[in-house]
Amino acid sequence: MQLAHDNPIVALILACEIGLWVLLGLGLVARYLLRLRMLSTLLLAAIPLLDVVLVVAVTLDLLHGAEPRSVHGLAGVYLGFSVAFGPSIVRWADVRFAHRFAGGPPPVKPAKGTPERVAHLWREWNRVVVAAVITSVVLGGLVLFVATPEQSGTLHWWIGRVWVVVGIWLVAGPLWESGGSRARADRR
Repeated sequence: MQLAHDNPIVALILACEIGLWVLLGLGLVARYLLRLRMLSTLLLAAIPLLDVVLVVAVTLDLLHGAEPRSVHGLAGVYLGFSVAFGPSIVRWADVRFAHRFAGGPPPVKPAKGTPERVAHLWREWNRVVVAAVITSVVLGGLVLFVATPEQSGTLHWWIGRVWVVVGIWLVAGPLWESGGSRARADRR
């Protein structure tokens, strides 16, 4: 916790993550337990506002002379993944909450080795690509409009790392599953 205390951007990233889960939980409680659909919609619609707060805070921090550091890059990565995966996280939680508290159907997870599982992993990887694009645009914008040329190295480093994650996710996710699915089909 000392890191969060010493750096307000780290604290804000943690607050945004906690805020996401609090708003999500309250939104689902309002929808399924309290039957307050409008309140639920408002709470769930507020989730992206956390991302706006983070972008504004990082921009202001850098504009006020903060040296770009890893936490500024991490904030960009968090933003990219939050925007790209946020809607699917909400759907994931909604299906489980509806099943548990409102008699909805059980969540369906595609079985390993099936075409449905491969398609699911490709959709997930597409979200990772979207996250990397958002991260690159946000951090690139900070490099172009906020950071000095001497300060931009850290932000460029984060852009490179997020694309490494895209490559690893591709190999470890859909390509790995696709290869395993084909091998199982060939054995039949």
